[in-house]
Parts: sequence; structure tokens; C-alpha cells
Amino acid sequence: MFLFVFLPSVLLIYYVCPKKFRNLVLFVSSLVFYAWGEPVYIVIMIFSTVFDYFNGLLIEKYRQKGQLKKTKIVLINSIIINLAILFFFKYTDFFINNINLLLSSNIQTLDLALPIGISFYTFQTMSYTIDVYRGEVKAQKNIISFGAFVVLFPQLVAGPIVRYKTIATQLDERKESQEQFANGVHRFIIGLGKKVLLANNIGLVWEQISSYNIETLSTATAWIGAIAFSFQIYFDFSGYSDMAIGLGKMFGFNFLENFNYPYISKSITEFWRRWHISLGTWFKEYVYFPLGGNRGGKAKQIRNIFIVWGLTGFWHGASWNFVVWGLYFAVLLIFEKMFLLKYLERIPSFFSHLYTLIFVLFSWVIFAFDGFSKVVLYFKAMLGFNSLTFDNASIYFVYTNLILFVVLAISSTEILKNLSNTIIEKCLKHSALVVILKNALYIFIFLSSITFLVGDSYNPFLYFRF
Repeated sequence: MFLFVFLPSVLLIYYVCPKKFRNLVLFVSSLVFYAWGEPVYIVIMIFSTVFDYFNGLLIEKYRQKGQLKKTKIVLINSIIINLAILFFFKYTDFFINNINLLLSSNIQTLDLALPIGISFYTFQTMSYTIDVYRGEVKAQKNIISFGAFVVLFPQLVAGPIVRYKTIATQLDERKESQEQFANGVHRFIIGLGKKVLLANNIGLVWEQISSYNIETLSTATAWIGAIAFSFQIYFDFSGYSDMAIGLGKMFGFNFLENFNYPYISKSITEFWRRWHISLGTWFKEYVYFPLGGNRGGKAKQIRNIFIVWGLTGFWHGASWNFVVWGLYFAVLLIFEKMFLLKYLERIPSFFSHLYTLIFVLFSWVIFAFDGFSKVVLYFKAMLGFNSLTFDNASIYFVYTNLILFVVLAISSTEILKNLSNTIIEKCLKHSALVVILKNALYIFIFLSSITFLVGDSYNPFLYFRF
């Protein structure tokens, strides 16, 4: 429906309309997109749009008059209301369940469905009011343009988190071009291929392994499962980010990159500069720096890192395993900043890369399971505490998926990018041939993806719950 009905229809209307109406087209079509999945919760999105639109105007008005106290009151009110809405839908049942567990009470949970993309658009609207408060951007006077920013369907569901200041000019003055549109189509197809051809197929391996009895899992099978999930979450999420960036280009926007080959990192610090860049940047600018960052001594820096990563984990989901996941990275990052980084820079890159991948693999095990007891059992299997090192299952998974694992490993590095650039440089004299070959490849990826979507019922969306 999206690929063959919704998207072509929106693009047609968008480019037929005069430029002054194009934000309106995006705003209305994005609301239709959202309402298609959750017609009731569209009220929350419209409320957030109107609420923060007027907050931005009030903050700018009071700033210009020098009424800093009123400015701060409006900002605090905006942050509290936005977080309250997010908290209510995402975390109420989590706290009720924990209260019931601690007090042996029987408080009824609300069992509310999580509004699609609420974690993403809440952070976007908050960054807008904070940036207006800081004087980094001017308040948007046109509510339709602001609404288009908040509900923009290309990145609404799974990010990247688009801060207003990065596209403020583009909202009112963007210039669409054939070249940009073509680049957007190419980028979208790459993302679609990542998601459908790579993430979904390796996800089947993880689904099978995670459904086994973990207590009898062999060490080899446990490692294969962890590697499979690591590839799945990377190609799933980076695939959606690529699709969002590609869709943005089709409509004249240039969103910032969200992934930069994180699995080639040689430290955890580097990994988080390359993974989910928009989220890391958001927490750095709106939490870590306001808390003082690395100013004020090592003790405060350690405190700030723990706060940021506890919140980062909690942002991902209402479960203790996400909090532990965040704090796990906090400990690793503190250890690197205080001690380990200088040694990682001196040792051969193979060992620093191996160190990073091993700790990242263990982190994804924490991330993958809702119950922490399963995480402990899976760690035991990976560390060889179960009776078997190899079994028939591990041999089967390697034998049937070896080519897929090789393709995934290569695709998660810069090898293909560098190779294609080299080929293009050598074929510049035959530019027409390069264009034909590139587009033939994109068409092949697109048709293959459609074939898999039509014929396969397994199409999970890992970041849907965030």
C-alpha cells in the first residue's frame, strides 16, 4: 500500500502543487499516514504540534522582551507536558507492574497501545522549544510548516530524530531537483534492500535460535544467534534510516546521517559515534552538556554519563533490561574514558576491533530479551556453561546461512562502498555505462525486495515499540 499507492499519490500531488502549498501537502499526507495506523492517537500528535507551536512563539516573545523568568516557565511547562504524555503511554504500566511486585498489590494496568513514533516526535518537539529558548533558531510562524516538521511521515515511525535547527531553512526555502530526487530513490531502495533482503532473512535465524530452550543451547549456537540478532538490528534500523533519508531527499530535505558503519569501530566510544547518531547527539546536546558534560571533575563526568545512559536505555523501552543495557554501556564508556582508550589506540586494530565487537554482541543479548533471567541464561550458554560446545543445530545454521553471514559481514563495512567508488572512478570515461549498470542494480534490489515482501510473512519491525 505504501510503495504502490500512498507514496506515488503523495509525490504526484506534492509536485503538481505550487511550492507555497507543498508543506500543507506534507502535513496532511503525514496525518493520513499516521491515522492509517492509529486513527485515535492522531489527537495526541495534533495536540503536540499545536502546543509546541504556541510555546515556541511565547518563548521568542518573552525572550525579545527580556522577560527571562516567563521564558523559562514556558519552556519548563513544555518539557513537563511533553514528557508526561510520553511517560503516560510508554511507562505507566511499567511502574504499575513494579509497584505491584514490590508491594504485593493488585493495581490494574492500563494496557494502552504505544502511539507510533511517540518517542521520536516528542524528542523533536522538545528540541525545538529548547533551541528557541537558547536563541539558536527563530520560532516558526507558520503552523502548517511547523506541523510538517513534527509529523513528517518519512521519518516519523523510526527516525532519525530530526532536530528543527537542522531543517529550519529547508522547511521554507528548500529546492527540489531531479538529481536530489534520483539520489533519494537510490537511497530508499538501498534501505529497503537492507531491511527486506538482509535484516528479515537473518532475523529468521535469530527467531529460531531464541525460541529454543536456552538452558540446553550449545555455545556455538548461542554465538550464532547473538551474531544473527546483531546483524538483524543493524540492517533493520539502518535500513529504515536509509529509507527515511531517501524519502526526505525526494521531497527536498537533507536529513543528517544516522549510521556510519558502527561495526567497524575500534572502541565502544567510537561505536556510539557511529550508531544511532541522531539519538546520541540529542542526549549529548540536551542532557549531557546541560548537566555539565566533562566539566567539574571526573566524579561529575561519571555521574553525567550514568544519567545519560540510564535515560538512553529507558528511552528504548519500559523494561529493566533496557535500563541495564544503557548502564552496561555507561560502565564501558567510563572505563574507556578514564583508562582504556589510550591503550586501545596503541594495540593492533584487530584486537581493539575484536574487543568492541564482543562487548557489542553481549549488549545486544541484553537488548533482545524482555526478561533478564533469559539474558543470564543466554550469557551462560555463550560463555560455555552449558554442556555442549557444538551440536547439530550450530552446524545446520552455519551450513544453511554461511553465504548470508558473509554478505552481511561485508555489507556492514565500507568494502562495498569503496569498491563501487573505485569502479566508478575507473569507468568515468564510460559514464553512460555506469548510470545504466547502477540503475540496473537498483532495479534488481527493488524487485527482489518486492518479491520477498509478497512471498514472505516474516517482516518484523524492531523499532516499532520505541
